[in-house]
Amino acid sequence: MSRQECKLLFPGQCRRASFIRRYKRFTVEATALDGSNQGDLLLAHTNNTGSMLGLLRTGAPALLSPAANPKRKLKYTLEALELGGAMVGVNTLTPNRMLKLAWETGAMPEMAGYDHFKSEAKVGDSRLDAYLSGPEGELWVECKNVTMVEDDIACFPDAVTERGQKHLRELMALAETGARVALFFLVQRPDGHCFGPADVIDPVYAELFYEALDKGVEAWPYVAHVDAEGIRLGERLKVVRP
Repeated sequence: MSRQECKLLFPGQCRRASFIRRYKRFTVEATALDGSNQGDLLLAHTNNTGSMLGLLRTGAPALLSPAANPKRKLKYTLEALELGGAMVGVNTLTPNRMLKLAWETGAMPEMAGYDHFKSEAKVGDSRLDAYLSGPEGELWVECKNVTMVEDDIACFPDAVTERGQKHLRELMALAETGARVALFFLVQRPDGHCFGPADVIDPVYAELFYEALDKGVEAWPYVAHVDAEGIRLGERLKVVRP
C-alpha cells in the first residue's frame, strides 16, 4: 500500500462543533453545529497533555468522536481543531495507531523487514510505544504528536515535557547497546515544511534530541493530512540541525 492509501478513518457518528474552552486539563466544552440539537453544549475528553498552542481559539471548528464506552462520563473525544482552514489532529493516540497501520500496510520503508509488532513494549522500568522484530533485527519506536509550527518548522513539544526527556534518555541508552531505535513524529499541520525540536519551549528536550541523533537515534517526522473522513499519512520531512 502507498502512503496515499494509508489512512486512519475517524469513528462513525462524529460531531461537528464549535470550540468554547478547555478546562480541568482533560475536558473540552463545545457547541454542537450539527444534528437536531444544534447549539447544545457538548463535553468532550482530550487526551492531549500539551498546550495545543495556537489551536484553542473560541469559535474554532472542532471534530468530536463518540466515546467507545457509552457509560463514559464524557460522551465525546476531541479529535481535531481547525486552524487557517485546515484540520489539525490533536488526539495523541493517533501516532501510535498510524505507526501500526503503516507497518501493516508497508507504507513506511523504515519498517520493512520486521515481521512482528508489539505495542506498549516494556524496556527497563518503563514502556515505549512499539517494539518490532524480524529478519532485520529489533527496532524500538517512540511516537509523538506534533501540532505546532513556527516559521514553517514543525516543532515538538508545545509544552515542557519531562516525560519526553525521559524517553530520549531511554532511547539513547538503547542505541548505545547497539539496538536500532527511532522517534516517529506525526506532524498534523500542513504548513510544516521541515521538523525540529522546540528549543524555545523546552530547551532541555531540544538538547537531548540532537544528542540522541548523534548517538544513532533515528527521527521520522511524517506529515499527516487531516480531513473530515480521517487522517492520511503523507511525506517525510527533513530534520533541521543547528
